[in-house]
Amino acid sequence: MSLSRAKAALKQYFGYDTFRPLQADIIRTVYEGRDALVLMPTGGGKSLCYQVPAITMDGTTVVLSPLIALMKDQVEGLSANGVPAAFLNSTLNAEQVRNVEDALLAGYIKLLYVSPEKLVSQSFQPLLKRLKISLFAIDEAHCISAWGHDFRPEYTQLRFLKEQFPQVPILALTATADKLTRKDIIAQLNLPDPQVFISSFDRPNISLQVRPGQRRFEQIIDFLKQHQRQSGIIYCLSRRSCEELSAKLNAKGFKTSFYHADLPARQRNQVQEDFINDKIPVICATIAFGMGIDKSNVRFVIHYNLPRNLESYYQEIGRAGRDGLPSSALLFFSYSDVQTYRQMFEEGDGNDEQKQLKIAKLERMFQFAEAPVCRRQTVLQYFGEPHDGKCGHCDVCENPPRRFDGTTAAQKALSALLRAQENVGMQLLVDILRGSRRQEILESGFDKIKTYGAGKEYSYDVWMFLLSQMLHQGLLEIAYDDFSHLRVTETGKKVLFENKQVVLAMPPEKAAAKPQAQPLEKNKAQLFRDELFDALVMLRRSIAQKQGIPPYLVFSDATLSEMAEKRPLADADMMRISGVGERKLQLYGDAFMDVVRKFVMDKSGEGTTLSGSSYLQTWEMFKQGNSVETIAEKRRMSPLTITGHLAIMYEKGELVEIRSWVRPEQMDIIQGALSLFGEPYELKEIYEHFEHKFSYTQIQFSIADFRKRRKK
Repeated sequence: MSLSRAKAALKQYFGYDTFRPLQADIIRTVYEGRDALVLMPTGGGKSLCYQVPAITMDGTTVVLSPLIALMKDQVEGLSANGVPAAFLNSTLNAEQVRNVEDALLAGYIKLLYVSPEKLVSQSFQPLLKRLKISLFAIDEAHCISAWGHDFRPEYTQLRFLKEQFPQVPILALTATADKLTRKDIIAQLNLPDPQVFISSFDRPNISLQVRPGQRRFEQIIDFLKQHQRQSGIIYCLSRRSCEELSAKLNAKGFKTSFYHADLPARQRNQVQEDFINDKIPVICATIAFGMGIDKSNVRFVIHYNLPRNLESYYQEIGRAGRDGLPSSALLFFSYSDVQTYRQMFEEGDGNDEQKQLKIAKLERMFQFAEAPVCRRQTVLQYFGEPHDGKCGHCDVCENPPRRFDGTTAAQKALSALLRAQENVGMQLLVDILRGSRRQEILESGFDKIKTYGAGKEYSYDVWMFLLSQMLHQGLLEIAYDDFSHLRVTETGKKVLFENKQVVLAMPPEKAAAKPQAQPLEKNKAQLFRDELFDALVMLRRSIAQKQGIPPYLVFSDATLSEMAEKRPLADADMMRISGVGERKLQLYGDAFMDVVRKFVMDKSGEGTTLSGSSYLQTWEMFKQGNSVETIAEKRRMSPLTITGHLAIMYEKGELVEIRSWVRPEQMDIIQGALSLFGEPYELKEIYEHFEHKFSYTQIQFSIADFRKRRKK
């Protein structure tokens, strides 16, 4: 099958003119009947890799999805684009299931979403064998591997697909998987010779910020003040902290809710629906939240606690900025998070090898958080993608740390630790260095050691920052089996006793970062764009509420932003907006163009000339029954200028009866000669070529008709 058909479907149903990197290659592989493993970051366009083939191939594509909410979201999105899709899961009653099955057998459904439990069940097998299946798509494929970060035992039964349907291609897709997990996915699915596609994991539209966990609530307050009216998720480690943080934020005037597994199903669903429909902008949640949401306008993700591994971190921050617009990811970290996770892993299920793997991944996550190097470089290199470490869009690159000879500071800390018999944790060590009079220090006699109070020159937060680097450099280690007390390593002893040099970084100056946060004065064009964007958002919300669907299923923020930038005034203009397909043009095009037209006309009435405002004003007057001559007189323009405006509107797709000005046989003659002239066509040149046989107006409309048909 030709890729031209895939490209046509991409524009018709999804409103995009071109594929993203690798999408076309993946679709070509599916057309060839080959299996493939696809690694593509969240928001990178994985869904289109199977949705476009499903639309263009004969039969039904079966999509395995682990989350009911994700199925519902995907099916709603496809239906909004005019694609026949359905799901089968536990939320449907018997009659609804029967209706879906009848539609499947009749060949009406192009995409069927099912859970892994449903797919492997004996009751589903007879239906599966009666369908003409074009493709199996395994979403969240990392769940099949015990080495992945989100193992699901029910996924291990999926190898039957290749055994029972050897001729049907399998497309396994995941956002995050290291080399070991990739190899295991291929083996578990029994794929003999799959193509492996690894997209760039870089999400340059997401700003990465990492901060120590001290006073994180105050920092979150400041962050939310800078992101008012924006959608965001705050991930918390525990269910209790979700509720407490939400309550504290609400008390400060922010509209939030919380989400975790202990909530009744109805309440969880309501919270998720309110977030999807922009009724609640901020959700405090455990990590399960958001996995089933295709919401494109999440502008930020905050991690209140350290994630358990880099795969989880990158998947979770990928829930922000799915529309490609600028977004933020803010991560807080502390050693207590590491200790909590280690205890969970050691007491949890799994063999020793799997537990050690989880701990190793946790340590890599912590190294990412504490190392004062480019965040994007660290995370991309973890996934095997080289990066020069100069992203310019993370806290380290934007505000590089000031490095200094930290040998003396390290020697003070190491000496204090040894003199305390290595019987203290990080916080107590900092209190000793700063000369704290807390009871535990006095009772233990730590106020008597020689290095007590030797580090008063640094604040508590600075010492915590420095000690984390000493851990990262291997001068210290944590004895997790001894109440997480610190130990001096052999490398640390060389620093203490042999004067081995240590280079440390000071935490970024908070005051230095403030001027960068000051908003620049917007020019008139930016103000117009923002004003029109807000008007389009209001219309989108109104349409979504009337139809009972999430606003982003009408149009994404990215699509509205482009509308506000380019101000489409006619169907042809609207179809050039990314994200506007034929179905959505039919459903919503007129309503959104009416807002754009009103905006352009209002601004013109205020004395501002916007692109397209002049011929739009002519068109509005013409629709009201005014003649060309009347419009020309009222607008103090020549009739030729007015007919030129009408020709432009005709070219853009408006219903202008041009036979009033030019007959079909005249157009044929004029258009037959246009190949002699180059764009942009000069009216006078064509007029003289025909020795004044045709009028300027006839030439205008002939050119407009020629361009219109050429675009089609």
